[in-house]
Amino acid sequence: MKIFLLLVAVELCWAQYNPNVESGRTSIVHLFEWRWADIALECERYLAPNGYGGVQISPPNENIIITNPWRPWWERYQPISYKLCSRSGSEDELRNMVTRCNNVGVHIYVDAVVNHMCGSGGGAGTHATCGSYFNAGTRDFPAVPYSAWDFNDGKCHTGSGDIENYGDIYQVRNCRLVSLLDLALEKDYVRSTVANYMNTLIDMGVAGFRLDASKHMWPGDIKAFLDKLHNLNTKWFPEGTKPFIFQEVIDLGGEPITSDQYFGNGRVTEFKYGAKLGTVIRKWNGEKMSYLRNWGEGWGFMPSDKALVFVDNHDNQRGHGAGGASILTFWDPRLYKMAVGFMLAHPYGFTRVMSSYRWERNFVNGQDQNDWIGPPSNPDGSTKSVPINPDTTCGDNWVCEHRWRQIRNMVIFRNVVNGEPQVNWWENGNNQVAFGRGNKGFIIFNNDDWDLSINLQTGLPGGTYCDIISGEKEGNSCTGITVNVQNDGMGYFQIRTSAEDPFIAIHVNAKL
Repeated sequence: MKIFLLLVAVELCWAQYNPNVESGRTSIVHLFEWRWADIALECERYLAPNGYGGVQISPPNENIIITNPWRPWWERYQPISYKLCSRSGSEDELRNMVTRCNNVGVHIYVDAVVNHMCGSGGGAGTHATCGSYFNAGTRDFPAVPYSAWDFNDGKCHTGSGDIENYGDIYQVRNCRLVSLLDLALEKDYVRSTVANYMNTLIDMGVAGFRLDASKHMWPGDIKAFLDKLHNLNTKWFPEGTKPFIFQEVIDLGGEPITSDQYFGNGRVTEFKYGAKLGTVIRKWNGEKMSYLRNWGEGWGFMPSDKALVFVDNHDNQRGHGAGGASILTFWDPRLYKMAVGFMLAHPYGFTRVMSSYRWERNFVNGQDQNDWIGPPSNPDGSTKSVPINPDTTCGDNWVCEHRWRQIRNMVIFRNVVNGEPQVNWWENGNNQVAFGRGNKGFIIFNNDDWDLSINLQTGLPGGTYCDIISGEKEGNSCTGITVNVQNDGMGYFQIRTSAEDPFIAIHVNAKL
């Protein structure tokens, strides 16, 4: 009986690390600033058929409406209440989307903004997405309700009330992050209010949460409100399933707040991943792809089973957050596809793909002055729908990286090789590398300035395979490059430096 109880305790302890994706699915996509109606459609027509496990959605709760600058993306991160109306849609549209996505096996992960409310200079009135009254100056949010008693101002001892020194954990966790009103999460009332908001979403059918600004909350406070959460809805999840939790903690080293302080609550975003991978793919600071042989924990990253990984996110693709100029994004498509391809082929971490929109960039002294611009919008500030072009790409400045053939097919690759070890590593000592995943898949990169032509051990069964980067398998033929693997597993690869995408990937489901 003691052993049984111990096993149950261990299972419960680890439950929040489980992404709750359907069996055979291994990645989620962040459909940044998409409308609920468009996400529902995308789940049915594209994500489910192509093996995506879930969608991270933008914050669904009521936020302040900011008109100077005009409707920036970051207004979504300034809550006014926990009512479920935003420029992505109404509560009914949100519920419909969650239901429709779950029904096709694509689960929903909510970006939960629970560290703070709107900025202290947010004024007063009803300029919020549900029309609720608030007064930022007096810290009055009657639609929640929160009052001045529910904020941390008395515990912050900086002159400005904002964080002034990231070397001081008390400032980082008790003071205002860029003037955002910091909630007193040590109060049971605040914890219960946050948990009630999250439970409303859990009961609706969501599978988990990204906890925004987790670094600015005490790990014990996070645990306290997580302990109040319901199990997931049994219409779509096994009885007793806990929500998946991944916490935004920017830890590039050198600060007293570290990622491992949050492991007890769930997974943590590994920001070193995109920053380091971007430096390697760009070949900056003498970095080479051959150094990726021990990628993951060998590079000082957190344990794989605690990590949520990504090449870029909505913050650092704009130069905010972590990683600086090394971060690869859709603006550098050739290098970006290589980086995402490597991420999805490599076994480390749980992977999230980014899906973005374009904006008019305006650099002054290396800083984009337009990094605030919100999603493609109508003149009244409402978000535009995502139109799909005949070639399956998106229009109206929606980038939709998750629909790029190379990225979509690597999501499928990761599903095919899931659970297989990394094997048959090869490198040329520079920027040509290759590796397999058991006997299920193989990938090779040429990021050097000269052509690659080589026979390598793939570990795969003999036969003819379709490269899923230059094309794919259609019926009994390939639309792109074909790779012949001999019965001993040896395959011949040729990648010219002029190739549109200087990498090739094959797997057993793309074998003729």
